[in-house]
Amino acid sequence: MRIPLQITFHNIPPSEAVETKIRSLVDKLENFYNRITSCRVIVDAPHRHHRNGKLYQVRIDITVPTGEIVVKRDPPERQSHEDIYVAIRDAFDAAKRKLQDHASMLRQETKTHEEQPHGRIATLFPDEGYGFIETPDGSEVYFHRNSLFNGDFEQLQAGDEVRFAEEEGDKGLQASTVRLIGKHHLQG
Repeated sequence: MRIPLQITFHNIPPSEAVETKIRSLVDKLENFYNRITSCRVIVDAPHRHHRNGKLYQVRIDITVPTGEIVVKRDPPERQSHEDIYVAIRDAFDAAKRKLQDHASMLRQETKTHEEQPHGRIATLFPDEGYGFIETPDGSEVYFHRNSLFNGDFEQLQAGDEVRFAEEEGDKGLQASTVRLIGKHHLQG
């Protein structure tokens, strides 16, 4: 974490044992999801009139690069949150589930990226093992024979249509993966 962990106690005296438990659980969250930038934990024993004693509330605010994840565990109807450690455990279990959901959502967004760029083989240098792809906007992108995913480099011809993945190379944009496609796959 870039910002140190903050632990706050409301309506109860600070406890070194509780802080140690919280630090241990935060470490586990960081091992599970290493992009946490800050974490704040608030342990509260609100003044309520319960017959069986105080019920603890735990709030966890986790900051990640894409936003904030908030877990607020109010005491359930059952009395298990009379035990501060049970309340903390339940809150951190919920935080881990929310981080799992967050990570899944980010992976899904990555999977739904836009379609790869396309172009036509503009120039080939078969003896040297490379060529250039002309994109629809007229720019040229370098590719190496090892970038060709499906097809035989020796069979390529100028004008063949391809889809490719771009990356920044030493001398500008280059195609990291080139896929040969049939003329019927692209229009316009």
